[in-house]
Amino acid sequence: MSRKSIIAAGFVVLFALIFGAVLVANFSGVKVVHSDSQIEFNTTPPITVNPEVKSLNDAFVEISKSVTPTVVFITVKAKPNTGEKDNQQQDPFHFFFGPDFEMPDPGPQFGSGSGVIISKDGYIVTNNHVVKGAGDHGIKVTLTDKREFDAKIIGTDENTDLAVIKIEANGLPEISMGNSDNVQVGQWVLAIGNPLGLNYTVTAGIVSALGRNIGIGGGGYNIENFIQTDAAINPGNSGGALVDINGQLVGINSAIKTNTGYYQGYGFAIPVNMVKTVVQELIKSGRVVRGYIGVQIQTVDETMAKGLGLDKAKGVLVQSVQKGGGGDEAGLQAGDVILAVDGREVNASNELQVIINSKRPGEVVKLTVFRDGKTIEKDVTLKPRQDDNNETAMNKQKDETSNKGVSSTTIKPLGLTVSDAPSSVKEKYNISGGVVVTSVDKYSDTFLRGIAEGWVITEVDKKKVNNVNDLNDSISGRKEGDAVQIKAIDRNGLERIYFIKIQ
Repeated sequence: MSRKSIIAAGFVVLFALIFGAVLVANFSGVKVVHSDSQIEFNTTPPITVNPEVKSLNDAFVEISKSVTPTVVFITVKAKPNTGEKDNQQQDPFHFFFGPDFEMPDPGPQFGSGSGVIISKDGYIVTNNHVVKGAGDHGIKVTLTDKREFDAKIIGTDENTDLAVIKIEANGLPEISMGNSDNVQVGQWVLAIGNPLGLNYTVTAGIVSALGRNIGIGGGGYNIENFIQTDAAINPGNSGGALVDINGQLVGINSAIKTNTGYYQGYGFAIPVNMVKTVVQELIKSGRVVRGYIGVQIQTVDETMAKGLGLDKAKGVLVQSVQKGGGGDEAGLQAGDVILAVDGREVNASNELQVIINSKRPGEVVKLTVFRDGKTIEKDVTLKPRQDDNNETAMNKQKDETSNKGVSSTTIKPLGLTVSDAPSSVKEKYNISGGVVVTSVDKYSDTFLRGIAEGWVITEVDKKKVNNVNDLNDSISGRKEGDAVQIKAIDRNGLERIYFIKIQ
């Protein structure tokens, strides 16, 4: 090896020694962290929870565990769309059926909802609007253990929006029925269902109000006495359970009030006591047969109370009496105020409906009635519902109540314009006199009460009105704020009683 090569090799060895020394110096005293080292997390609670809060938390957990298996997920394949449009989007009160979509006609429609198991052998309660229109083999039920069953409809009741379906199974978990008469505003409740495809969701809230009448569904004979809650419920919760802190069913979730179609804090459930009555009838005979008084009714407000001579707003006003009905045969009259049924006070129209809903045709109820300043009693034998077949025909008739070309008179204190009833109108309604409403001022009390163009006014304060002059005379001398009782015939030929505030 040459001298130059030896010198070069020496420099390389020297450089390596110096570089190694520098590395050792830089890393001396540094602890090496291995990948398997563990951080010791702090697991000490920052506070000691109040025992009452912990008890409530534990109760929610236990309720969820015990009740959720009794709630089912329902999917429905409905019959092809008939072309009818849903008016739900214009109505702030919504049934919440679930995420759905429409196939091009004539394909089927699909939707989802919830149900509650009420017997070990497969009876399930849900909403009528969930299963309404289901095609053959169109209802499928999924349990929490993921078993799937085809279900058949046992019976439906449009008036209460309830339905009973059944699956072929045994040994199922069944919900415990509570007593909705004991429910109070402010108490905790849990809603369990399948909202927005998020199956078996549990939400908590309180009872916000009782006895709500929101005017939805039922074809004019709807029976509403909803429990209102702020527990979060959304499309898909229909037919699901509303339970108390004992885990007992207090209501079947049915509707929400919303401007968006989704939860805004106002949900409504059918009280379980109504559910129990309807379910028993549906299982027994597939339908519910109710007794009816045969009257059109309205809750009495302050204006009505003034016009009727009541000391305060109470009772339910009889607006009209169906000819041949139980009320007609017992002597009820339009303008009567029903104060109590079998000694039980009623102060809202839905309260009266709920009581009568529990009765059957042939049963007799004792009504306490206020009439002409006196309290009387009437025994009414309830009759089955009789649809007025003439009403549809009358709706289709050409309107003959308009008085185009006839001079009209404005009655400013009532906020309407009227003209004398022509002979054709008198003949149509079998009356000897009256005045036809030709227009109504928007937002007047008359407008807000529901009197409309084409209606015929026949009486004011129980005095006959033959013509416009009679109507003017009947309100002369009245001051602003006074209430007058008006009897009018609507476009269907039905007589109604209204109380209008003088403006």
